[in-house]
Amino acid sequence: MFQLIDRRLNAKHKSIVNRDRFLRRYRDQIKDAVTRSIKTRGVTDIDHGDQVSIPKRQLREPAFSHGHGGSTESVHPGNQDYLAGDEIDRPQGAQGGASKPSEDGEGEDDFSFALSRDEYLNFIFDDLELPNLVKEHLLEPRETRTVRVGFASDGMPANLHVVRSLKGAIGRRIALGGPLQKKLHELEARLELLRAAQPPVAEDITALEDQISVLRARILGIPYLDPFDLRYVNRIRQPKPSNRAVMFCLMDVSGSMDESRKDMAKRFFILLYLFLTRSYDTIEVVFIRHHTQASEVDEDNFFNSRETGGTIVSSALHLMIDIIKARYPQEEWNIYGAQASDGDNWHDDSPACRDLLNEQIMPLVQYFAYIEITDGEPQNLWQEYQRVKAQQRFFAMQRITSQADIYPVFRELFKAQTGHD
Repeated sequence: MFQLIDRRLNAKHKSIVNRDRFLRRYRDQIKDAVTRSIKTRGVTDIDHGDQVSIPKRQLREPAFSHGHGGSTESVHPGNQDYLAGDEIDRPQGAQGGASKPSEDGEGEDDFSFALSRDEYLNFIFDDLELPNLVKEHLLEPRETRTVRVGFASDGMPANLHVVRSLKGAIGRRIALGGPLQKKLHELEARLELLRAAQPPVAEDITALEDQISVLRARILGIPYLDPFDLRYVNRIRQPKPSNRAVMFCLMDVSGSMDESRKDMAKRFFILLYLFLTRSYDTIEVVFIRHHTQASEVDEDNFFNSRETGGTIVSSALHLMIDIIKARYPQEEWNIYGAQASDGDNWHDDSPACRDLLNEQIMPLVQYFAYIEITDGEPQNLWQEYQRVKAQQRFFAMQRITSQADIYPVFRELFKAQTGHD
């Protein structure tokens, strides 16, 4: 059996065509391998790609081979165990079934290969979408891009457009030399008639030859390429439309939120940030920590500060509203909110949180996700937020009990919705 393998290399010594075909053909197997790797890998490392493995038995494909043909039965010399008609057990291993390691260490290894950052993120966020992704803010673009806007008669030599210049030169030569060529053909035809006449008239022939010589000189005098023909690519600086979003990260840092819960919240926020970068050109992140009081902090203090206290969740929601009104107008920004808490809150404060979300925050944001990190019974905050979920289409909530739940919960929060109301 002959196999043809395309080993043509691109500039980076990788066969892109074969790799893309491989990723498409074994998409389901690779996706399962990526899902398995996430359970044992920190989300903080997702941005760097990964090495994944696929069992070789899942890569097998049907193949044609040449057989002896017909039906034959034979007993080879030296056989002391079988007779014609005996049934032989199916051999184990690569030829007869699933691969199993042998006692001496021999066996069939899994097929391992590296996924780049973009490929890894594509499989992670496959079938996910950002709900309510409808805004495209084009106000006050801060970046510009160079775009082509036709051609100009002057410019830098590096911007010379050779094809356009030659087309212009050909058109000019046709326009200037066309009438002269037509007249030249007429004189040459007349000269042939005079030469064929009997007897030829020497004076007329000489006059025509002089006129033909003058016309040919005029035609040859038309330059092949004139500076007038040169055309340069015209480029201008144009404002670049950009989609921009702001992501609010709210986290409870009260005494009941231990380091393991904070670590799970951090992984969820990082996963959400990576997801947003696939849809927006510019993303700003606002970190809000709260116990009895809320404060806006930088990323390092948000995840590492050890300040603790009681729990008043509404303080963080009030601060989020104030920051939106001060810095992120709704008509100019896509606003997303993500809140992580263990659900513990003052009993009288939870109804206030519900009212703040329903009446003030949800009309401003594109989407708000709440995760409760706890292994106990739902707290009063969860019960109040369930009432918000019943009223708000773009509010989602899930519970997390361990690090292995982070990615499944994230997929549940942002899964593609096929039937929008």
